[in-house]
Order: sequence, then structure tokens, then C-alpha cells
Amino acid sequence: MFTKKRKIGRTIDGLKVGDKIELTKEVEDKDILLYLGFTDDANPVYIQHDYASRTPYEKPIVPQIMLNGFVSSVISMYLPGPGSSIKKISLSYPKPLYHYGTLHLKMEISGIDEKEHSVFLKVYGKDELDDEVLYGEVEVCPPYPWKPITYDEGTFENF
Repeated sequence: MFTKKRKIGRTIDGLKVGDKIELTKEVEDKDILLYLGFTDDANPVYIQHDYASRTPYEKPIVPQIMLNGFVSSVISMYLPGPGSSIKKISLSYPKPLYHYGTLHLKMEISGIDEKEHSVFLKVYGKDELDDEVLYGEVEVCPPYPWKPITYDEGTFENF
């Protein structure tokens, strides 16, 4: 597992403003249960139909931080891809995404700062009714290129 060289995502020199990705994620019970089990978050608006029905939401909603997780997943898997790290995230949630909803995520590179090794992504999310459920911006550190094993001084000093 640790000896196999993994593929990295696109390095900063392989990215350009306007690069984008669009993905769709259907939120199922298992996703919400895994999140709630992992975080021990028992907010009734996320899990209790009787409580949520007496709120303006009218039914259980998907935790907003879980939507952040979907955004993070797209960054680390696709754009820029494996080896990326989030530096800053700023998202807003104008409407809730409901249980069994579908999240349509669109992310687009809006800026690149080579000096700071940062890429800026605009994030847009809509539900199955085309209502906006999230928007914002993420600053990402894209993967660094692989260095050859002999790059560092002293690599073979024990031989």
C-alpha cells in the first residue's frame, strides 16, 4: 500500500483559469448515517422527521458541513486532484438540501497565484429542482510534482 507510487492530480503548471468540473451526487440514507455516526452529531433537524416537520424546513435536511465534504472530495479526486490540500474555504447555503436530494456541483478555476502556490475555485451547488443550495470559493494548494529519489542530498549516504 505504501510502496506503490500513487498518481497525483494536476500540478499548478497544468491548470488554467476556466478549467471546470461538474458532478452529481445523490444523497442517500447511508451517507447521512455515516456522517452522523462519525461526527456524533445528533441535531434533530438532520434526523428526526417529527421535529423537522415543525420547522420551516418541513423535513430533515442534509448537514451543511456534509456538503463541504462533497466539495472537498471533488477537489482531492478531480480538480486539481490527488495531492491537493484546501487552504481556505468560504461557502454559503441559501437553501437546504433535503434527504434523498441530488447535489449538482460545478467548480471552476477563477484564479491562480503561482507565487503562493494557490488555485482559487468558484463553487456552485444546486439541487434536483435547480435551486441553489451552496455557493462560494475555495483556495486550494494543488499537488506538487514528484521529485526524483536522488533529489535530496544524502539520499544514498548509507550505501
